[in-house]
Amino acid sequence: MAVNTILLDFTVKPSQFPYNQQEELMTKVLEHFFPHLTKVHKREMEDGGFLLLFTAIRGSFLSVRSFPQGLITINIEYYKKDSDEEILNFKRITLLETELAAVLGSTKSNKFPPLRRGGINRYYPTSDERILEYDIDALVFEEKSPYQKVQIVHSRTLGNMLILDGLQNLSDRDLIYTETLMQRGKEDYAGKEIVILGGGDGALLYELLKENPKNVLMFELDEVVIRACKMHMRGCCGDVLDSMKGPNYEIILGDCMTSLDAMIKENRKFDYVFGDLTDVPVTPTPQNEIWDFIRLILKTSIKILKPKGKYMTHCCGAACPGAVKMFEEQLSSLGFDVEYTKATAFIPSFLEDWLFYQIWKKEKDD
Repeated sequence: MAVNTILLDFTVKPSQFPYNQQEELMTKVLEHFFPHLTKVHKREMEDGGFLLLFTAIRGSFLSVRSFPQGLITINIEYYKKDSDEEILNFKRITLLETELAAVLGSTKSNKFPPLRRGGINRYYPTSDERILEYDIDALVFEEKSPYQKVQIVHSRTLGNMLILDGLQNLSDRDLIYTETLMQRGKEDYAGKEIVILGGGDGALLYELLKENPKNVLMFELDEVVIRACKMHMRGCCGDVLDSMKGPNYEIILGDCMTSLDAMIKENRKFDYVFGDLTDVPVTPTPQNEIWDFIRLILKTSIKILKPKGKYMTHCCGAACPGAVKMFEEQLSSLGFDVEYTKATAFIPSFLEDWLFYQIWKKEKDD
């Protein structure tokens, strides 16, 4: 059940029709598509355009706004139960657009399939803030932790999907994300000592343990993420979250920075550190709290690496070259020289290419 919103836009020549004629033509077309169409409000706007409001069948609501610059927008809203017949399927939306464009003499028009509002959210942003619609049909888990809103939703094509504060993180179909982050087949984890910063979904820990490492320490802040994924994301994490400690791994709840500082004081060194934390933000400049955190994690993590150790992390979408450039600029201003490689993979639940980095401290020349 949801409120459906349909949007139509028409470009016309400014002042092509007198106000009354424009209203009359549109009303006649709308009456063909909406039984019991009733005009409830009409207003001439200060900018020279006009506003029309209608009600129609099953409580549907229509607003028509004419702008003197040559744009007419029509917003249609109606409530639809799952069992209700669709008022406007895509074919009828197309027909409505065609008939309105003809009577308005529109030079260009656009239509959008129904946006479903209320109930389970089906819309999430890409890295560059475009809107993606998913075939989500159930809310599996929802809880507000002290740190974030944790949800797991079910998609008919992607399986269960972890959502944190309204952003998609990982789905059952996203093994490629984890394999690209760890560079499976290119890095040798056998007998290695590894740290994971974040990674509460358990997917990285689960896949790393298949590579026979000596030991893996995972630091996760949010117990709710672990609990939710243990119950509902077993396609990604298997049974690894069932116990906080195993023969060659341990999951530690708490702030990873506290643990990193303690390891620096103890002079502990590791072969790999994974930064499975926040993505690189898309901002005009690298000056905000998240960027400060990213720089701090980079500097601190590299301090606990062995001489040939690597810091492995995800970055952001390949559609955000500005953010990628800023991230690489941070790598050149850490106070010590680093080298890096990067990899790209198409992530099913992101519906876009994602960038991953492999970073290590540059060896001094003899």
